[in-house]
Amino acid sequence: MEVRAIYRYAKISPFKAREITREIQGLPVSAALDVVAYSPKKAAALINKTLKSAVANAENNANLKVDGLVVKEAIVGEGPTMKRMMARARGSGSRILKRSSHIRIVLTDEIKIETRETRKAAQKAAKKKASESKAGSGATEAKAEKSGKRAKKGKK
Repeated sequence: MEVRAIYRYAKISPFKAREITREIQGLPVSAALDVVAYSPKKAAALINKTLKSAVANAENNANLKVDGLVVKEAIVGEGPTMKRMMARARGSGSRILKRSSHIRIVLTDEIKIETRETRKAAQKAAKKKASESKAGSGATEAKAEKSGKRAKKGKK
């Protein structure tokens, strides 16, 4: 079962917050909380808050045990951007973009989580299988061409 928590309109740039969410994706909740707790970044505190909220949702709403939970996905989307002006030289002005983000964390109680390593291994296996099937089908195509030429010669 999946449980989610969303922190909307967080006052941080999504680019800065994605750095932390990439680290915790695919980890068990206890390990993810440790990573976030010992990170010195501002985004870590916001993600920690969201992660704890997701754990509380899992405990109270879905009656799941915290020990078996895994961070399935941690996504930081772009929120609205406030546009401000700052005075510059010679009476001109420049725009300041104050970005915000939406932090979404999804927890699951299923142990099987696809990581980059398992995904790459699966892709390699698929490529290997595809190349083997192409090599086999290539030989049959060559045989078909030869038989087609023979059939044409017979017609003349």
